[in-house]
Amino acid sequence: MEHTDAERIVVGVDGSPSSIEALLYAARMAEALRQPLEVVTAWSSPPLDPYLVFEWSPEKEAREILDSSVDEAFGDRVPHGLSRTVLPGSPARSLIELSAHRSMLVLGSRGRGGFLGLLLGSVSAACAAHSHCPVLIVHTGSPAAAEAGTRDDDA
Repeated sequence: MEHTDAERIVVGVDGSPSSIEALLYAARMAEALRQPLEVVTAWSSPPLDPYLVFEWSPEKEAREILDSSVDEAFGDRVPHGLSRTVLPGSPARSLIELSAHRSMLVLGSRGRGGFLGLLLGSVSAACAAHSHCPVLIVHTGSPAAAEAGTRDDDA
């Protein structure tokens, strides 16, 4: 069955434990709703002196983060039809723009940045406030997130 972009569930990952839990939860939702799953990582270039950084590529690093997140979540049992997208730009802005053409956005409650003790990361808060589609924020350590992380081969 052919799906449109508007039927896709998109999940933002940054390699953090919270984003891995969100990815596992989004995969269960996509399977239950019979919708394709799109895993997204966004990147932006920090203002650096080009003479100081010779071979570092933020886009390549973002691709590596996305791939390692999928590997950590699923190992060799990647869900059928999963797509991977690396976008230039700030994570919040990129995900909000993408949300205009997706059925749901799934995010972890805490990413790699920010201060310890904050309950909701800045990207998930911005997306919850400005997204064009429903947003599901998965809290690390919640019973539903833990259940989503249970793989068949863990038994």
